Amino acid sequence: MPVEPPPTPWVMPSPHLADPHGLVAVGADLEPGTLLAAYRSGLFPMPFTRRKVGWWSPDPRGVLPLDGLRVSRSLRKSCRRFEIRRDTAFEDVMRRCADPHRPHGWINEEFVQAYVRLHELGWAHSVETWLDGALVGGLYGVHIDGLFAGESMFHTVTDASKVALVALVDDLRDSGAVLLDVQWCTDHLASLGAVEMPRQDYLRRLEVAIATTER
Repeated sequence: MPVEPPPTPWVMPSPHLADPHGLVAVGADLEPGTLLAAYRSGLFPMPFTRRKVGWWSPDPRGVLPLDGLRVSRSLRKSCRRFEIRRDTAFEDVMRRCADPHRPHGWINEEFVQAYVRLHELGWAHSVETWLDGALVGGLYGVHIDGLFAGESMFHTVTDASKVALVALVDDLRDSGAVLLDVQWCTDHLASLGAVEMPRQDYLRRLEVAIATTER
């Protein structure tokens, strides 16, 4: 069972205060209690400047319906190639996602350390794909009750991150989770079944997810 950290001293602002880009506020910290309060209220953090954290709630919001994942025949075949592990290399997955050579990279050392702390408390998790004993793909995110908030994914072998996503969706279905948040719906995620929904609809679904007790 995850360990509830001390509560945050910060008051989370309403997601409805977001500007047209989805930015709600700047500041606060990345302590475990702050991160959990943010996710529970519909916000997520990304760096705003080198020293400040921005808190975001885009409208529309990207979600991947757990019954809507598109698994092609070739992807299903790829699933048989890899070994799936969970939470065996969380920090490694984050650091691969944080590779500064990746386009639009935003995960800095402060974020790595913050989510490692959240992982140690049982709230942040990784799903990893391994091939011949090497980590070749994976994803990580925050799991709160019936919500999984996906943060980032990487691959060094074709389909390795997609296979991790298939495994995650299977896990979430089995556990009774109801909401897989992907923040923004990119073309890549859309090809896998992700959709956009209005912020208000997302917040209603989030309320249900946070109240959902998993099996």
